[in-house]
Amino acid sequence: MPNKSLLVCAFLFLCCFSILQAQEEKDTAIKEPTKKKSEAPKIIATDSIVEIRAPINPLAPAKAAFYSAILPGLGQAYNKKYWKIPIVWGAIGTGIYFYVDNNKEYHRYRDAYKSRLAGFTNDEFYYDGNGNKLTTPTVTDDGLERGQKFYRRNKEISLLVTLGLYALNIIDANVDAHLMQYNIDENLSLAPHYRINEFDASSNLGLTLNFNF
Repeated sequence: MPNKSLLVCAFLFLCCFSILQAQEEKDTAIKEPTKKKSEAPKIIATDSIVEIRAPINPLAPAKAAFYSAILPGLGQAYNKKYWKIPIVWGAIGTGIYFYVDNNKEYHRYRDAYKSRLAGFTNDEFYYDGNGNKLTTPTVTDDGLERGQKFYRRNKEISLLVTLGLYALNIIDANVDAHLMQYNIDENLSLAPHYRINEFDASSNLGLTLNFNF
């Protein structure tokens, strides 16, 4: 019984001490003078660097894609990826060049073929490099047909490639705008881990997700 009495007394003493200490802290907080409104709050960071991230703009990806749709490379400029603008222009410009060149060659062979079907023998393939008339053309009728098919196919491929590069330019601007606002700091990380159990010499393999705030 004496031991139980001592324990009860000690417990009551600790409770009273805790209540008194809490009341003292409350009184101290009430008596503490309030800060002036003109004073700016102070932020004290120890052993860490506080980085204030820019607010996320949900419309940025849509804007970048829209700008690139209007003018290729404009979305990359909006994302401040200026080094991509020459690549975009060069890629799309190359596609346009091949389309124009193949379209020109296609019409050459097509016009000559239509002229021969009408009974004429004065198309450009009846003349040599010096402008002298030849008895037999340098390209036969079958050659004109094959040439039309060849350049028409190349023209269509060039057009598809150019449209694909144009769409890729829009997608690139949209994805870049998304990634610029993606959180890749050390507070959020996903890393694999491999450990060896010292008791049974077995190995453990898995993923670790860290989220610090």
